[in-house]
Formats: sequence, C-alpha cells, structure tokens
Amino acid sequence: MENTPIFFADGENPKMIEAYKKAQETFKYFWRELSWEYRRIIPGLDVACVKLAFTQEIDGETVVEHMWINDVNFDGDIIYGTLVNQPNELTNVNNGDEVEIPVNQISDWLFASQGKTYGAFTIHAMRSEMSEDERNEHDDAWGLDFGDYNDILVVSDQNEKPENLVEHPMSKNMKESLIDFVKNNPEELTSQDELGYTFLHRETIAGNSTSVEVLLESGADKNAKNHLGKTALDYAAELKWNHLIPLFK
Repeated sequence: MENTPIFFADGENPKMIEAYKKAQETFKYFWRELSWEYRRIIPGLDVACVKLAFTQEIDGETVVEHMWINDVNFDGDIIYGTLVNQPNELTNVNNGDEVEIPVNQISDWLFASQGKTYGAFTIHAMRSEMSEDERNEHDDAWGLDFGDYNDILVVSDQNEKPENLVEHPMSKNMKESLIDFVKNNPEELTSQDELGYTFLHRETIAGNSTSVEVLLESGADKNAKNHLGKTALDYAAELKWNHLIPLFK
C-alpha cells in the first residue's frame, strides 16, 4: 500500500490536489460511519459513496478518470464497491462493475444524513468557484444541501461535539451490549474470516476505541495476523487512529 503511486491527472487545479489530500487524510471517518451504518436496523445515511482515481494506459499515456462507487467496503488496504459512473475514455471499467482499488487512490468521499453532507472535498472545491445561483442549481441536481464550502464536516455534530472526532457515539453506546455479546459468543474473539481478519482487526480499522478496549479486555489476541501478515495495531498505525495505539500496549 505504501509504495503504490498515487495517480492524479497532470495540470490539476491546485484546489483539487488539496481536496484529494484532505479526502485521503479523512477517509477513515467515512469508513467509521459506514461500519456503524451496516449495523443499523434503520438506515441513517441518505447516500454514501467514494470517488477513486481509475487509470489505464492508452496510446502510451496514463489516462486518469475520477469516478464514484457505492456499496462500499474497506479492509484496511483495498476499497471495494460498484462503479456508478460511465467512463469517458477508459475501456477497462464500466458503469455497474464491481471494483477493487487501493486506498491511496481515493480522490473524494461523501456521506449525507438528515440533509447534511460530510466530506465531498472535490465537490466543495468546484462549488467554491461557482456563483450562488450555480451552487443552488448544483445542489438541487444532487438533491443535497452541501452547505458552506469553507466549513466541511467529516463527522456528525463536529462543531458542537468535537469528541466525535475521537470516537463515534455508537461505539460508546454499544459498550454494554458488546460485553454481553462477547460473553455469550466467546468464539467471536478468536475466529478469523477467510482472509484472516478478526473482530479486533475490523473494529480497529473502523477506529472504534470502546469496542477495541472491550475486545482486548475480553481476551482478544492482539497478535493475530491476517493474510497480509498485519495485526490490528498495524492498521491503527497505518490509518493514524492514534487514540487506539495506547490500548495495544
């Protein structure tokens, strides 16, 4: 993952380059939200999608197109999903294809809940150069209110509750039920999926510190490795979930 080159088209607007960087730095919050969305009985998100840089060699040149996927999954290294755009030039992918792209090829992410949008850095970069009428027209076309392009949120109630940047409220609220679940299903602490991921790996990748704490205190093996030879702590470090790292010491 570390050595894969990041492809951005030559001559990109500097605002876009900055937007790509911000999207990459904050993608972990998108995944944290989605990890809880997949457990909700009643969906909380109106939309959740990721924009990725797709590449192809055409006539000796690397052609790049930034396109959106939905039905997103993430294993700490690779993003999986379904392409929802039709490429302009690329012929190696099509709308509706299942795709797998390294995490460092992210160029944006977006989720929306209760009419508020989160992320959407490239969209805000474009909106910042529009007139107010154009912005309104743009937002209407998406069916979303993107709000202030100078104040981009990455977690809910971010300004009112900055602690939400450290931990998702659901992680705290589900503590007792997780303790009960692990007591009644102790095999969940040691079981690994077909790629070697444990419950601890998954909660660490999603940045859920209360969950990670409960699993470690319940006896989860912090040294368990997945098919790539990575421990949960490796993902905490790679994804810069700095609040999790002390829990493994």
